[in-house]
Formats: sequence, structure tokens, C-alpha cells
Amino acid sequence: MKMAVFYFGGYNASWDDILKWVASAKLQEPNVDITGYGWPKGVVSAPADRVVKGAEQLIKTAVKDIETSRAELIYIVGHSSGCAIANAVDKLRQTPRKVVALVALDGYSPDADQLKRETTQVWGAICDGVTSKNFPGSAGGRRHIYQVPVKNCKELWPLHFVLVNAAARDKLVTGTRNGYVNCEANLIWLPHLVRLSKGAAAP
Repeated sequence: MKMAVFYFGGYNASWDDILKWVASAKLQEPNVDITGYGWPKGVVSAPADRVVKGAEQLIKTAVKDIETSRAELIYIVGHSSGCAIANAVDKLRQTPRKVVALVALDGYSPDADQLKRETTQVWGAICDGVTSKNFPGSAGGRRHIYQVPVKNCKELWPLHFVLVNAAARDKLVTGTRNGYVNCEANLIWLPHLVRLSKGAAAP
């Protein structure tokens, strides 16, 4: 099964940040088509409707990219405020012959209709009892929790970014402008189907 990922970084995610994330993700999953989008210049981070309005051109471009993708399984992934963009792209795309997984990483939750789909995932992170910035509620049963495997990732920004950058640590990530430092793309939301597509044994 051919797969593709369309990733939307959050507020202040630069093109350089996205290139780092995409490079790391491709290194881990070379058989998956991966496209990333940085934060649109001049767009605010809240509320969600203003994010979507400001990112109209990016949303149109991303929808076109998805429509022309030959992948059979599409992942639309957003982080933080980028989830508002990912959610809007998901609502506008026309892909009846493709399976679409919508993934929200510590950001704006998908709407009620999107949460009805079994392929929707809403993620938050916990480190030593501390929860991430936008830790979700039940999310209609779509909530997933990433248990950070180290204890030095409990401050606000590293815990927020660890869902996209597994290398995020206290005193290393200090805000939205350096969340991708030493980037190691966290692909915890990819299921075993990716490994099966490369001929690996099922877990």
C-alpha cells in the first residue's frame, strides 16, 4: 500500500524547520512520500478560524497536492496551531478512493464529524506526570497519549514539541522558534501498516 504524509508545522515553523523534520522522517520511512509545510508568513496562531482564513492559499495548495498524490493511504498531520490548517485541508479534500488519517499533535482538535472516523488520532504527551500544552480530553475516543521515555522533558515548550521532535529536551527547546533543534521526527502516530508496506513482519 503506497502511503503519503502531509505535515503542517505550527506557529513560527520555518521552512528550514520543516526541511529538517521531513529529512528525518524520510530517513526513518524511505518508502513513504512525505511533504511538509511551514507556517504562513503573517498568519496569527489563534483562534482557529483566523488561522484558516490567513492560510487560505496554503490550504488550497495542500488540497491540490493531496488530490494529485498517487498514495492509497494519506496522513494529514498537524502540530499545535498547524492542526487548524490540517483540519481545514481534511474537510476540503476530495479523495473518495483513498483512506485518510487525520492526526492532531497537541493542537486544535478535529471537529465532531472528523472525530467519528476511526482513522482520526488526537495526541498529547506526558512526561513524569506533567502534561503537554494542549493535552486533549477524550476527543471522542480518539485520544492517544505519548509517554515521553525520559524525565528531562517536562517544561512547557519541549513537552509541546516532543510529539514532532523526539529529541526535544528541557533547556534545549525554549520556544516556538527552536522546537526543531536536533530534529528527530517523532512518527509515533504511524501504524504497523507502514512497516508491513516495506516487507517487515507484523509486530
